[in-house]
Amino acid sequence: MKKVLLILPVFLALLACEKELLQNPNSVKVADNFYSTEAEMEEAVNAAYAALQYTGVFNTAMPAIGELPGEDAYDETPANDGGVYGMLDQYNVIAQSSLIANVWEDSYIGIQRANIVLDRIQSIAYEDAQTRESRIGEMLFIRALHYFNLVRTFGPVPLVVEEVRNPQDYFGQNRAPVAEVYSQIKADLTEAITLLPARTESNKARAVKTAAQALLGKVELTEGNYSAARTQFLEVVNSGAHDLESLNQVFSADNELNPEIIFAVQFASGINSNSEGSDAYRMFNPTGRVEGAMTGTKGHGVLKPDFYALYESNDLRKGVYIDTLSSGIAYSKKIAVPNTVVGDAESDWVVLRYADVLLMLAEVENELGNTPDAVDYLDEIRNRAGLADYSGSTAKADLFAEIDLQRRKELVWEGHRWFDLLRQGRAMSVLGISDANKLLMPLPASQIATDPSLAQNPGY
Repeated sequence: MKKVLLILPVFLALLACEKELLQNPNSVKVADNFYSTEAEMEEAVNAAYAALQYTGVFNTAMPAIGELPGEDAYDETPANDGGVYGMLDQYNVIAQSSLIANVWEDSYIGIQRANIVLDRIQSIAYEDAQTRESRIGEMLFIRALHYFNLVRTFGPVPLVVEEVRNPQDYFGQNRAPVAEVYSQIKADLTEAITLLPARTESNKARAVKTAAQALLGKVELTEGNYSAARTQFLEVVNSGAHDLESLNQVFSADNELNPEIIFAVQFASGINSNSEGSDAYRMFNPTGRVEGAMTGTKGHGVLKPDFYALYESNDLRKGVYIDTLSSGIAYSKKIAVPNTVVGDAESDWVVLRYADVLLMLAEVENELGNTPDAVDYLDEIRNRAGLADYSGSTAKADLFAEIDLQRRKELVWEGHRWFDLLRQGRAMSVLGISDANKLLMPLPASQIATDPSLAQNPGY
């Protein structure tokens, strides 16, 4: 999947644009004829994975939404790229934002691709029945991941869990309530857990059982279901499939899919005319990056000086996870410098990793009053960073503050901070946001123009 990503015909994408579908009326018939063998179904599975690489998903949009509205990163040059990244930083996103449109369209393309497989795979003869069961679990995981992104970004969204064969049937569909979307996400992940295999060297590039468990735990935590979240996180810990890696190896391009990585969206440099790499390095590094690195960067995701100052002098993450230019501008080092062109970074985008699970488990144990366990999980992260065991106050609020601080320093520029603040109900107070409507992004104007039954979020 990593080295050769299939560029499939239009009928495999089943584009989310009604106009294009109507211009190609034979596409569904071709698709019906295509899905008849295991090899063809495997191409459809790969296409669902490939959609995670799109701009509106984990290439740039979801990482930016997860990080730029937080308090640690900012857009150094908000005028670049039509201001779509600067809008996130300044809480003035408009419905005409092309980035927001990409999130919606690319996510639903990914959902459609997963639905195609789920609707058709049972009728396909597989040489190994277990492989077919695994693929079903993988598609359920991918669909759940897309909806988790969508519901946290937009709130209520249309819930589509079957393949769309005629887009006309979906005009006028109401946005499903948030609770209904979360219920579907949890149902998908619960089923996926029963179908997915344990992680091995041969399947670590795919969604595996611990990936579904970690994501389900995060979903439960987002809803405030601490005991349910704890159950899932402990399944990941007790699986023995994952462990903390050496700091300088966690994000090394030569050590991708290491045991700390639970699920990552894969990118590769120098493939298909430099089209399979990530654009994250170009977008999120200081403007015109210098000092031996590649130039042409856009400055949409540098780090604030007061955030860099949070790291203690003996914190080993300084210089490994983050660093500063001679100008003093801080930046993330988690994205490798491309070796081809600036928009072709080879670094995978890490969606779930073991350090995140440990910190969420520490947060959950603290909420449940299991203080010693919370401190133990916290200390695993502190010790790996070269810091001594936590010796501060273990009062619930104080311990939460330390766990939260370690989340910021450990997970910086992985697309978590904004969503952490949202799920904790602290976004407005921490960030000084006065309008609660800004906690959700606007629905893309293009979608509402296409289907006026899609009511816009308040305040937009």
